[in-house]
Amino acid sequence: MKIKPRTKKIIVLSVMVALLVATGVLNWALNDRLTASDPIDANAVTETFFSAYRSEREATRESEFLYLDAIISSETSSEAAKTAAEEQKLGLVERMEKEMQLESLVKAKGFEDAIVTMSESGVNVVVGTAELTAEQAAQIYDIVRSETDFAAGDVKIIPYN
Repeated sequence: MKIKPRTKKIIVLSVMVALLVATGVLNWALNDRLTASDPIDANAVTETFFSAYRSEREATRESEFLYLDAIISSETSSEAAKTAAEEQKLGLVERMEKEMQLESLVKAKGFEDAIVTMSESGVNVVVGTAELTAEQAAQIYDIVRSETDFAAGDVKIIPYN
């Protein structure tokens, strides 16, 4: 049995409309469930921010590794490109280790959570607290300064809560 092109279009359009309606109903149901629950807890939002950021960072790094691995394993890549990709991969691993180490040291100073991101130009430290005292900021700066070569102007400490 052969289906006419016009009938195929009608079937596809009908399925798309049904999926759109199902998406709308699902969105309404989930949104209704979220608004009916208890008021949003600030700690839950903070934990969600830190968890979401870590997940996103991990996914981004994984795609960077896949990209670099593709360059390294490609037969069409030049030796210079392969060498540069290997160096970038090594640098990325070293930066990841340093970020994890700094995050652990900041948490050890009593902060609920911390995220550290490093680049060529500086270090950003996001800590799970509403406000930072000058003493706390100095503690974080001392940690970053003792573990890296960045100057005070290259370190940004950001409270998040």
